[in-house]
Amino acid sequence: MKAPSKTSVSGTSVPKTSVRAVRTAGGLSVRFELRPLLTVGALLVVAFAASVLLIGTGDFQIPVPDVLNTLMGNGSVAHEFIINDLRLPRVVVGLLVGAALGLSGALFQSVTRNPLGSPDIIGFGQGSTVGALIVIVLFQGSAEAVALGSLAGGLVTGALIYLLAWKRGIHGYRLVLVGIGAAAVLTAMNGYLLTKAQIVDAARAVVWITGSLNGRGWEQVGPLFWFCLILMPLVLLYARPLRMLEMGDDVAYALGVRVERTRLVLMTAAVLLTAAATAAAGPVAFVSLTAPQLARRLTRSPGPNLLASMVMGATLLIAADLGAQRVFGADQLPVGVVTGVLGGGYLLWLLASERKAGRI
Repeated sequence: MKAPSKTSVSGTSVPKTSVRAVRTAGGLSVRFELRPLLTVGALLVVAFAASVLLIGTGDFQIPVPDVLNTLMGNGSVAHEFIINDLRLPRVVVGLLVGAALGLSGALFQSVTRNPLGSPDIIGFGQGSTVGALIVIVLFQGSAEAVALGSLAGGLVTGALIYLLAWKRGIHGYRLVLVGIGAAAVLTAMNGYLLTKAQIVDAARAVVWITGSLNGRGWEQVGPLFWFCLILMPLVLLYARPLRMLEMGDDVAYALGVRVERTRLVLMTAAVLLTAAATAAAGPVAFVSLTAPQLARRLTRSPGPNLLASMVMGATLLIAADLGAQRVFGADQLPVGVVTGVLGGGYLLWLLASERKAGRI
């Protein structure tokens, strides 16, 4: 009996899953893998359940049946105000931020062919933070101005890292190394800006850079929703070329992929998703690093696993916020602290695994 073959992608050895094919009435054959679809379905169920529990959690506890009734438009006036005006926006922001970070992490890890190719490792998250801190510290800007500053900082950082890493094309390890150097410089800039801030602005900046869903309302949902609505379908359309890119530039060229154009489009989309997520909730750490790797291990499928990474990111962020509220209270522990602790532990484990495998 022949053992199932394995494929190594981004430093992870994963077995090939069983493939199903369906032929439509027009003769079109549609290929899909069963395990990734089941994984995505299970993660969606977990994300929905965690969201319902999170909506009911707070100083005023709301039972799950009442939450569901209110979401369907049958709740009391008090429940509708608490859920629709106060808690639901926070949950929606958390889902969108987690999905955007998970997808951007999958894109960077696939483009660089490196499990450490994450926006918060290679400087893009720090760039968004610099933009936001400049607005807070130097201009005492409003929340909308801080969001725009974060978006601008992420875009400028992405362009600079891309140009610095360019040498007859973009090589994955060169991009990671340049990004790590940029992250160090940008982190130092963040520290300098904090030392120059007035005490009130410094306190506001520290709360923002921790990464939190506290106080998030519908005004944060709108811009982030449109970014996700435009960029996520675009990225999913490039899933096939991205999968070919993971096999190497020469193979992708031979298969007809416009390598540099595809890489530039996907990196731009990833930078925009990271910047939009950071603008909405601050720099939530390590979701973009851990979500794609966990999705890959659950699906046991080669390739970028874009949809699974997106749903995994949303599930992780909502679960982390739920855990923080259940253990510490609604406003005592920002979600960025929880993801930072869990993600830092995962990063140490990943580095140990890569070293043991001889890849670093």
